[in-house]
Amino acid sequence: MKVKIDPERCQGHGRCYDLAPALFAEDDEGYGQVVGGGAVPEGEERTARLAVANCPERAIEIL
Repeated sequence: MKVKIDPERCQGHGRCYDLAPALFAEDDEGYGQVVGGGAVPEGEERTARLAVANCPERAIEIL
């Protein structure tokens, strides 16, 4: 499983990196970015889905 953030949609609310800090981080301007190339480590799949469900812009996608 991998995750991806659409930078065109992301508005920098930060829910992704608050809910899933192992998968997402913030850039210098507060926008979310994936960690580790977007690969979701084993055991973090539920957290990835939680981040997707909580993004108000629907900017996170599971691949």
